[in-house]
Amino acid sequence: MLSVPLSVLDRSRTRVGESEAETLRATVALAQQVEELGYKRFWVSEHHSVPGVVGSAPTVLAAAVAARTDQIRVGTGGVMLPNHKPLVVAEQFGVLESLYPGRIDMGLGRSVGFTNGVRRALGVEKDAADDFTAQVRELLGYLAGTSTDQVHARPGEGLRIPPFVLAVGEGATIAASLGLPVVLAARSDSADLLEDYRSTFRPSVWASEPYVILAVTAAVADSTEAARELLLPEAWASAYSRTRGVFPPLRPDVPDEMTAREQEFFENALRGQIYGTPADVDEALNDLVRRTAADELLITTNTYDRAALLATYAALAKLTG
Repeated sequence: MLSVPLSVLDRSRTRVGESEAETLRATVALAQQVEELGYKRFWVSEHHSVPGVVGSAPTVLAAAVAARTDQIRVGTGGVMLPNHKPLVVAEQFGVLESLYPGRIDMGLGRSVGFTNGVRRALGVEKDAADDFTAQVRELLGYLAGTSTDQVHARPGEGLRIPPFVLAVGEGATIAASLGLPVVLAARSDSADLLEDYRSTFRPSVWASEPYVILAVTAAVADSTEAARELLLPEAWASAYSRTRGVFPPLRPDVPDEMTAREQEFFENALRGQIYGTPADVDEALNDLVRRTAADELLITTNTYDRAALLATYAALAKLTG
């Protein structure tokens, strides 16, 4: 059995034939369901002007999730800090923590809008992510009450809201320098990145030692082929976005024929994902935890069929006992 806890990141992926309101309500319902299954956290994400994703306001959606759950930790995976003023983010999480004490996580990312139009609408430039370290320090200063500019987060100041850094490459180095837990997508060089993170980690008031959450896509079914089919709608959406520049809603099937370029992106989207029978997935996840010494796994699976998605989460929960 898995020796680490499991959590869920849901990006509020839309489905063909489903309204955006239905998608958001389904995210809240999924949080309630995985809470019953015993998952540790339920996080929501931030994407702007993406047709296939309606998780655009993570702190607002987190409030809805927290209001309709009882024990599971609720947070963001994450708030893209370059898109916001640190004071506003501190205040938003201060409100969440004040309303739902001891249950709120603050996951922070450094991405900006995908297109020039989105970045202009958000009021940021492409290089805004270069100031991420300073932005995190400013945000944590408001929460710790150490800001030197005579500005205070109300609420927020003095509240212990666990911060996490969503890392891609350099992000792990930033997390280590700030003494913060890190969230890293599982990939071939994860072990090396995490070794560097742990060796350069500087203890802080937020974390006395390194803590690693590994983000994983995993699907479980009665057969390997059935589990793989669960991942095809998201893989096709990824291939579609890479060839057409638009990330579409999930559809129940994938085209019978693809161009060579589409096929390449489609196969790449499936590479590295974990799928199979419960025994196969149990072995693969345990091997991943052994190789990376991850402290927690964050499941990021998406598929068109919501019932099948819930069945996967239920099967994964059984692997932890």
